[in-house]
Amino acid sequence: MKTIQAVSYPVHFQDKAYKELSSLITKNGYSTIFILVDENTFEHCYPKFIPNLDSEKRIEVIEIESGEINKNIETCIGVWNAITELGGDRKSLLITLGGGVITDLGGFVASCFKRGIDFVNIPTTLLSMVDASVGGKTGVDLGVLKNQIGLFSNPEMVIVDVDFLTTVTEREIKSGMAEIIKYGVTYDIKLFKEIKKNKGLHINDLIFRSIEIKNEVVLQDPKEKNLRKILNFGHTIGHAIESFYLESEDKKNLTHGEAIAIGMVCESYISNKLLNFPETKLNEIKEVVLSIYDRINLLKEDFAGIMELLKHDKKNVNGQVNFVLLNDYENHKLDCKVTEDLIVDSMEFYNF
Repeated sequence: MKTIQAVSYPVHFQDKAYKELSSLITKNGYSTIFILVDENTFEHCYPKFIPNLDSEKRIEVIEIESGEINKNIETCIGVWNAITELGGDRKSLLITLGGGVITDLGGFVASCFKRGIDFVNIPTTLLSMVDASVGGKTGVDLGVLKNQIGLFSNPEMVIVDVDFLTTVTEREIKSGMAEIIKYGVTYDIKLFKEIKKNKGLHINDLIFRSIEIKNEVVLQDPKEKNLRKILNFGHTIGHAIESFYLESEDKKNLTHGEAIAIGMVCESYISNKLLNFPETKLNEIKEVVLSIYDRINLLKEDFAGIMELLKHDKKNVNGQVNFVLLNDYENHKLDCKVTEDLIVDSMEFYNF
């Protein structure tokens, strides 16, 4: 796969990527290389990665606990303290080796430490490969509120090595598929049609095209003022559902993709009611989602809690929830206002 050039950094693939990483380290003369992992990526991914790191620089591994629940400022403080205690300085390099939590949090940590040190993203899950590692968004959650604290900051490079996908579960692969579906219905319907036919492109091609799409969108709108908002399709309701399940002691946490898949069904329903998004296509999206993900029973008594979390969505303006909706496949409308009753109706539609 050829290199994709983002706004100020390249996305390299497979063997070429590691050669470029070695060149970067040599060129910039880093004092210390810090590698941020969680317990899973340290066990399964670090042994695959470290033989490819051709450098005589001092290497220090910093491990955090996995899971969205640990994507918070307290974890960042722990990492900042570790870097400091290990002698980190402004010429240090931080390599993030992991999924979306590691790349989001690690980029934020690097961007703030001593007002910014270089970092390199090495995503190890499908979700982080096609979404979290590209686009310059870094940050952490505030309580259960998703990505409330963060900033735009670009890595020096992104390394995509699909061999890391052998270390993750089928559930994690499905989580990443939700973002690819999103790219399909909002930007390139061919992706969605291939997934629907269940034969699809090779996973490498799905990943490459998804990164291409995200990069094309980000290049046109780096700070999410206009076009980049389409990448939020399914995320407004999806994030609220994900947060609700995260804070509920009696419910099993959802993966990001599972929640976003529900959100896409709900927001397609709202698109049908407000923008006449064709009903046949609404049903097609629901059918594909339910063929990949187990149906989650959204209880009516939980709707109020989900609605309360919607009010804290970071895209809201003046207390008004803003949605990206579909006129049709590859045809969107931004900043749509939606009533609470219609949001509730959309969740009931998902249930039945």
